Amino acid sequence: MEHYNMNLTLKIWRQKNKEDKGGFQSFQVKNISSEMSFLEMLDVLNEQLINDNQDPIAFDHDCREGICGMCSLYINGKPHGEWKGNTTCQLHMRAFKDGETVTIEPWRAKAFPVIKDLIVDRSPLDRIIQAGGYISVNTGNAVDGNSLPINKDDADASFAAAMCIGCGACVAACKNSSAMLFLSAKVAHLALLPQGAPERHSRVMNMVAQMDKEGFGACTNTGACEATCPKEISISNIARLNLEYLSASIAADK
Repeated sequence: MEHYNMNLTLKIWRQKNKEDKGGFQSFQVKNISSEMSFLEMLDVLNEQLINDNQDPIAFDHDCREGICGMCSLYINGKPHGEWKGNTTCQLHMRAFKDGETVTIEPWRAKAFPVIKDLIVDRSPLDRIIQAGGYISVNTGNAVDGNSLPINKDDADASFAAAMCIGCGACVAACKNSSAMLFLSAKVAHLALLPQGAPERHSRVMNMVAQMDKEGFGACTNTGACEATCPKEISISNIARLNLEYLSASIAADK
C-alpha cells in the first residue's frame, strides 16, 4: 500500500469539566503519515501543543490494540470513525485525505458526563456490571473444561456476546442514548452458559434496574448500535435480553 503524508485541519471539542459549556477549537497538523494510527496523530498534535506551552488534548487510551475500548471518540459524526468493526486506535490515517477537516468529539450522552475534552465518565457501565454481571462458583481447584457439556451453538453465541469491550459506542450512536446492546451482551453471554444459571433471574432484573437508574434511554430499534459496534455485537442479543427479562418478571410474580 502506498505511503504518503498529509496536512489536516482538526476541529476538536475542548471542555474543562462537566460544568464548562465547552466548544470546538481548530488545529493544524502537518506531514502526518498515512500509516499512523489516529491516536498517534493526536500524540503528534499534543507534542506540538506542549512545545507551544499550550494545554494538550485530553483523550482516553490504554492498550491501543482494539481490546480495552478506552479510545472512544466520535470522528466525523461516527463512533470510532469510518471503518466498520474498528476501534479508534485501530483507525489509520489512510482513512483520510490530504487537506481534509476532521471533527473529533466525545461521546454524547446524559449518562456519560464529560470529564475533560474528549474524556467522558463511563463508570455507569461499570455499575451495570456490578449489579449482576457475575456468577457463583465454588472455590478450590478449577473444574475441568470438558466436565460440563454445552451446546456448540450456545457456546458460540455466548462467546460472540462476550466480545463486548464496553466502549459505549452503542450508547453514542443511539438517538436515545440507550445501553441496551451493551447490557444485552453482558446478560446473554452468561445466560447462555450453565454457569450463569444460579443468578439468571436476579441478574437481568438488577442490571436493567441499574441501567434505568443511570439515565440511559430506551432502545430505538434502529440498529445504529450494531452498525457502529467495534466488535459487531448482534442486536439479536437485545431480543434475548427482553426474553430473559420477561421470564424473570413472570417468575417474580409467582
